[in-house]
Amino acid sequence: MKKQKKSSSALPENPEWTERDFAEAKRVWEIPELAHLSKRKPGERGPQKAPTKQQVTLRLDRDVVERFRATGPGWQGRINDALKKAKVG
Repeated sequence: MKKQKKSSSALPENPEWTERDFAEAKRVWEIPELAHLSKRKPGERGPQKAPTKQQVTLRLDRDVVERFRATGPGWQGRINDALKKAKVG
């Protein structure tokens, strides 16, 4: 077994996790007696402080979607910003 290098910030009561620790770890909702502590299920969003957006279904040209997606995470918000700048209507 390979000896793990300890960080200078590691405390005896709070040691650094090993690869085995991470492999054996469970999420709170996977432990029946602790599941009630998890407010949301995996992938579920919490309530918005001020719900200002409305969910819609919109069909856009494929090349438009591909261009925005290529810009990375947050591409839907950038479409929203582009529509605001266009001042349609």
